[in-house]
Amino acid sequence: MPEASTSPGDAMPRKKRVAVLISGRGSNMASLIEAAKADDYPAAIALVVSNRPDAAGLAYARSAGIATVVVDHTRFGGDREAFERELQAALQAHRIEVLCLAGFMRLLTPWFVGQWRGAMLNIHPALLPAFKGLHTHERALAAGAKTHGATVHFVVPEMDSGPIIAQGEVPVLADDTPDTLAARVLAVEHRIYPEALRRVAEGRVGIDDPVPGKPQ
Repeated sequence: MPEASTSPGDAMPRKKRVAVLISGRGSNMASLIEAAKADDYPAAIALVVSNRPDAAGLAYARSAGIATVVVDHTRFGGDREAFERELQAALQAHRIEVLCLAGFMRLLTPWFVGQWRGAMLNIHPALLPAFKGLHTHERALAAGAKTHGATVHFVVPEMDSGPIIAQGEVPVLADDTPDTLAARVLAVEHRIYPEALRRVAEGRVGIDDPVPGKPQ
């Protein structure tokens, strides 16, 4: 990933232009927006994109003065490539450099993922590689897991399999339900996603970096 550029006389590197992709309320989007308000944060949330016109997070983004775009996937009749090409055009028009998926409920094709290799992040409500996919809290409880949590990772064509950027964990309590566990994990998500984006935007971590503890 290229280093953040500076202009003559700038005291700080230029902030990376980030788009957040949502499908619903966008609570992780909100945590990124709040973090990016800090002067020393290395990324600026320049755009919020939803595949659903009724996504509640769009109103939040607009209230924060952030540009929004809707690329309604239902208009494309199942043509994933046509949907993604319109999405890509919107991102390019806004000069986006980093993508953050935040509850974006669309599977992305290898073509699109390839356009953003090393510059697309996702947050998953489990301690990957455990519990990839959906219904993570129910599955963690059913498996008798003692700890659970959240993971921010780079996106690769294989679902929930990209290099890990950050993780945070919570204990699983004896009286936990999927809802109580989800609430504690969500608090962790809101903490680790802004930190993971900071690391990527500052160039401190990249998709090809060695994984700690993994033989090279």
